[in-house]
Amino acid sequence: MPPAPPVAPAPPPQATLWFMLLALLSAFALSQAYRTVTAIMATGLQSDFGLSPASLGAFAGLFGLSFGVTQFFMGIGMDLYGLRRTVLSAFPLAIAGAAVSAWAPNYGWLMFGQLLIGVGCAPAFLACTVFISRHFPSSRFAFMSGVGMGVGGLGLLLTGTPLAWLVQRTGWRSGFVLLAGLSALAWLLIWRCVHEPALPGPTPVRERWGTAVRRFGALFMLPHTLGILLLGMVGYASFLALRGLWIGPMLIDRYAFTLVESGNMALGMSLISLFTPAFFGRIDPGPARRRAWVANFSLLVAALYLSLGLVHHAMLNLALVVCIALVSGYSVLQYSDVRSSYAPDLTGRALSVFTMAMFLGVGLVQSLTGWVASWAQGQGLEPYSAVMATIAALLALGSTAFRWLPASPLLQQAGAVDKESA
Repeated sequence: MPPAPPVAPAPPPQATLWFMLLALLSAFALSQAYRTVTAIMATGLQSDFGLSPASLGAFAGLFGLSFGVTQFFMGIGMDLYGLRRTVLSAFPLAIAGAAVSAWAPNYGWLMFGQLLIGVGCAPAFLACTVFISRHFPSSRFAFMSGVGMGVGGLGLLLTGTPLAWLVQRTGWRSGFVLLAGLSALAWLLIWRCVHEPALPGPTPVRERWGTAVRRFGALFMLPHTLGILLLGMVGYASFLALRGLWIGPMLIDRYAFTLVESGNMALGMSLISLFTPAFFGRIDPGPARRRAWVANFSLLVAALYLSLGLVHHAMLNLALVVCIALVSGYSVLQYSDVRSSYAPDLTGRALSVFTMAMFLGVGLVQSLTGWVASWAQGQGLEPYSAVMATIAALLALGSTAFRWLPASPLLQQAGAVDKESA
């Protein structure tokens, strides 16, 4: 008798999938903390190392640049070796980088530590989105991604009031010591709990690195990729430039807030960011109308940043910051747009390229705004007005490119189906 066909592996219970996702999200939460520490540590770093706004922006931006550049390799690593192995191999670099930063005797060592942290955190969020894409229903992708971004936002809470309180009392180095310890615990949690379930269907043939690189390169040849990447580079970067770099110095310099008071405002932004991505994921209008929503919300956020730069009133500034935090949750819709814009066999690579663009944008925008702040000071101008106007201009340009450059034919087909069913 011929051998019986192999039985497809049964999918694990939903509770098991959720527990593994939460373990992966612990690394993402630490990644969120690392990328926003500058807002709280800025005053101490400037005092100890005599940093200019440009140097401070370069320090904050190096995380995003190193994170974004290595995103490409992390995406290939996940395709070839799996999520678990990739995260467990890379994340120890973040632990080492935090230790180097805590010890750093000068600016050069501080930058080296930031470089290690960025590379170590590179697979953190991508692993979560790819895990959701592979193991949860496609109809729930936007909502699940929003929940993931919200849970990961717990790392932002840490770099609000709690870290500000710690840094104000014991210095900025203790903040890196705390993050190094928490990162080690997150690595142990992933090592113990995450064992990626087998996917249904035949086991895919493992690609060679050269083939994987060429398949990634093919994404850039598709005409609809450019608009996605241009807005992707400035959307999340605008939020991180404010929350992760400028909110502390702006409130302290403009209105003489204490470090803990500015940390309270950062905490408020972080609390809001826990829930708004899931909300926008819940009200996702679907592929046919989603692009218009993304373009319009990005223009609205640009207007809010411009107002934040022009208005010099403490309560109005705080209200504008809250509005920015509320509306910025729309960025989860960009992930859904990427997923809908590419064929299923390209989804993982497309998400990787989009995440790479996002964090390259974070690094570039933070570095650029640091340079703009230094230039404005040299011209006798208020630096934060120039910084917020620059962010607003970048968002407006990104939104315009996204709106007018070609959209994916897959979205156009979805629009035609919607019209026929209406």
